[in-house]
Amino acid sequence: MNFAADGANISVVGLGPGDVDYLAPRAKWLIDHCAVLIGSPRQLNCFPAFPGEKRQLDGSLAQLAAWLTEHPELPIVVLASGDPMLYGIGDFLSRQCDPARLSIVPGISAAQYLFSRLALSMNDVFLTSSHGRSPDFDFIFQHAKVAMVTDRKIGPYEIAQQILARGLRRIMIIGENLSYPDERIQRLSPEQVARQYAMNVVVILDER
Repeated sequence: MNFAADGANISVVGLGPGDVDYLAPRAKWLIDHCAVLIGSPRQLNCFPAFPGEKRQLDGSLAQLAAWLTEHPELPIVVLASGDPMLYGIGDFLSRQCDPARLSIVPGISAAQYLFSRLALSMNDVFLTSSHGRSPDFDFIFQHAKVAMVTDRKIGPYEIAQQILARGLRRIMIIGENLSYPDERIQRLSPEQVARQYAMNVVVILDER
């Protein structure tokens, strides 16, 4: 098995929802055989026995892209939460790196995991994220089924307030710490949503 397809030396690997039990076999093989593993502290902590070099993402994706450009000889894995191409780092690196050097290995997204735990179809879902953006809630609430990956600025409480401000009737399903031992999934009305939640994905349902 080659490190990456067609001789690429950079692999962007989706970790899945969090628990390494959800890693795809290809993703695990690439992590086991790379020289440098790059990710957030939480991601890197998933691999305590990794023998190579670990590099922490410092928040500057431009610096990461520059460093990758300077090291064409190293087999490198960049870790991504969930699926790298679903509001993930894969989209950025696919525009910054030479395509011949890049291979992207998808993972199970947190949204996929939550819908599976709910036994709820994703066929008609609108997928979006609040990471680094101001969501268009008027547009979002036109959909009967929405999954939103949240951040610290716009989370379940802020979404609930947007629903209430419009006088809409919706059900919110909040999945916290998905796949981890402290996972919690709650089905709430907007009025019941608290101000603070751990790392989460929100499903918004119009059940009229």
